[in-house]
Amino acid sequence: MKILVTGTEGYIGSLFAPLLLQRGHEVLAIDTGFYKAGWLYNGTTATAKTLNKDIRQITIEDLQGVEAIVHMAELSNDPTGQLAPNITYEINHKGSVALANLAKAAGVRRFVYMSSCSVYGVATGVDVTEESPVNPQTAYAECKTLVERDVQALADDGFSPTFMRNATAFGASPRMRFDIVLNNLAGLAWTTNEIKMTSDGTPWRPLVHVLDICKAIICALEAPRDIVHNQIFNVGDTAHNYRVKEVAEIIADVFPGCQVSFGDNGADNRSYRVSFEKINTQLPGFKCEWDAVRGAQQLYDLFNLTDMSEETFLFRGFTRLKQLEYLMRTQQIDKDFYWRKA
Repeated sequence: MKILVTGTEGYIGSLFAPLLLQRGHEVLAIDTGFYKAGWLYNGTTATAKTLNKDIRQITIEDLQGVEAIVHMAELSNDPTGQLAPNITYEINHKGSVALANLAKAAGVRRFVYMSSCSVYGVATGVDVTEESPVNPQTAYAECKTLVERDVQALADDGFSPTFMRNATAFGASPRMRFDIVLNNLAGLAWTTNEIKMTSDGTPWRPLVHVLDICKAIICALEAPRDIVHNQIFNVGDTAHNYRVKEVAEIIADVFPGCQVSFGDNGADNRSYRVSFEKINTQLPGFKCEWDAVRGAQQLYDLFNLTDMSEETFLFRGFTRLKQLEYLMRTQQIDKDFYWRKA
């Protein structure tokens, strides 16, 4: 299958595209290149030929012969959405919907969209399912709900979208991110021997390893169409809902000498437990292979292997907000987040 993947130089994409190549698929990769500076280790055997292009500039000619699209190239995470909310909507909502329309016009039959469990925002009581009301709290999460709504409306006999609401990702990737909860706490444990939280750590977060996300996408691409057509799947495992304090304690158990403390600040109202029954019972071949304990051990082993320093941990290339602020400050990208010509 010829598959177009956007965001192949990102945290998930740098692992996902090589996995597709290993399975014999033809991969056309597109990435705007914001995060080229962040490369922690050599963790893949092959990389896909990549077109350096903003998703807003993709043309129908780029999609010739493409049978499926996996779209994950958006401005990522809540702090980035706060930095530039208008651009977040332009890229994440309008840009993604425009790509889906272009795909449909080009005859692309499958469109897998990387959404997020953050669309649930604040949820109390029972574990939320794909049928639960969404309650986005940020521009990033709001855009996810808008894309789902608008792309679902495009579904027909010739165009089959699937929406993957990922739990919060964790785990090692060559294009590492240290601005997501488990990875960040592991980095603190390694560089300071201390996890000192200002919050009480009580909010719930569902976690999923980056390789399990890749597995879910592959399962969706290779599943019979009627199983995934216009369907939403929460991506993760119901057993992998953790309170933030539990994540910190797991990491402290894995990283020798790490001390953990908590504050009394409960200001973060984003808390939700998620049910992942649907994906585990309805998507052929999917089952998570990683939990937080195994993921923490993977990161400990990686930090040991690479002799990771505090400078590396704090490097802008591994934190989305820092890197975008750097590109804006140095005027390498303009106010609309397009690259300036040298």
